[in-house]
Amino acid sequence: MIDLDDTDRAILRALALEAGVSAGALGRRFGLSQPAAWRRVKRLEEAGVLAGVQVDVDRAALGFGVTVFLGVKLATKGRVSLEDFERAVAAIPEVQVIQHVLGLFDYRLRVVARDIADFERVLRRRIMTLPGVGNVEANVLLTEERRPGPLG
Repeated sequence: MIDLDDTDRAILRALALEAGVSAGALGRRFGLSQPAAWRRVKRLEEAGVLAGVQVDVDRAALGFGVTVFLGVKLATKGRVSLEDFERAVAAIPEVQVIQHVLGLFDYRLRVVARDIADFERVLRRRIMTLPGVGNVEANVLLTEERRPGPLG
């Protein structure tokens, strides 16, 4: 684990909000020279704290106006391997995130669709026909607020 000071945490918060910000801009924002800011970012990358750059795609602008979180409980855990289920669900392009979780459900899926009718089609024709699917619970996303994470 790497020791982080307040400046490191501030840099991480800034990068979480705007991944493409330059080292020069980070330096000006936090009272560092451009090389000093670059060295801090490089150190965070080398320590594995920064694992990559992420681009946020505006799904609504692409015509995907509905996001649904699905809780999926497998009906026959012994008959269908988790790997088989994961492989099958990963082949569905509308499924953006697959999380294997503990609790009431075995999986949590983030599904995008053009509208509710499109989501119903994906649910009925693709997700409910997957091997081993038992109970499914859907939660439609109304709003989303992003936070940079537990950085102090």
